[in-house]
Amino acid sequence: MELVVSAADTPALREESFALRRRVFVGEQQVPEALERDEHDATAFHAVALRDGRVVGTGRLVAQPGGVGRVGRMAVDRGERRGGVGERLLQALEARARADGLREIELHAQCYVEAFYARAGYVRAGEPFVEAGIDHVVMRKRL
Repeated sequence: MELVVSAADTPALREESFALRRRVFVGEQQVPEALERDEHDATAFHAVALRDGRVVGTGRLVAQPGGVGRVGRMAVDRGERRGGVGERLLQALEARARADGLREIELHAQCYVEAFYARAGYVRAGEPFVEAGIDHVVMRKRL
């Protein structure tokens, strides 16, 4: 039952990651389905966490102008939360950002997981705001 984190580099892995995101964001958090998928999905780097060949976590990295990457759409299967899956995914996305020559990562953290990102070295940059009906805060980390 080893956890493996890799690029979602096949259509099947991509679709499984999208299905997990839909379960978490649309199903659990009531994010409107029209907001969950966007134009960045086609060009972003997507990472997945696999346990026994099943996608149990996902996240994406979108390169932005000025050497900044944006991490987003981090989702972990309910039964895998608080077990290190999110941390491993974040490390993989940061490694990809470094490999791509990015200097900084920005993300919109849901406020209830702000401490998770702070433990990984992210710093709050501004006041909380509402996105998709959920309280968020911008956080950044220099690479």
